[in-house]
Amino acid sequence: MAKFACALLFMLLAACVIQDVYAGGEGSLKPEECAAACDVRCSATQYHKACITYCNYCCTRCLCVPSGTYGHKEECPCYNNMKTKEGGPKCP
Repeated sequence: MAKFACALLFMLLAACVIQDVYAGGEGSLKPEECAAACDVRCSATQYHKACITYCNYCCTRCLCVPSGTYGHKEECPCYNNMKTKEGGPKCP
């Protein structure tokens, strides 16, 4: 009985970890909605290609893009907390 309970607990834990990895984060966007959200986010920058690239990367991981073209990163903590190797913000 103890082996069964341990195996069941392990399977539940594994399912939670897998779900978290595939869910990506806290957001309510679907991965296919990231492109449209990033088009809005990057519409006012002169570095459009780089902005779109990093925004899409961050959106697929977090499933969230802050509203507007600048700021409001507190709306998406996952998006806000992603950093470059140098410690700067990764997501536009």
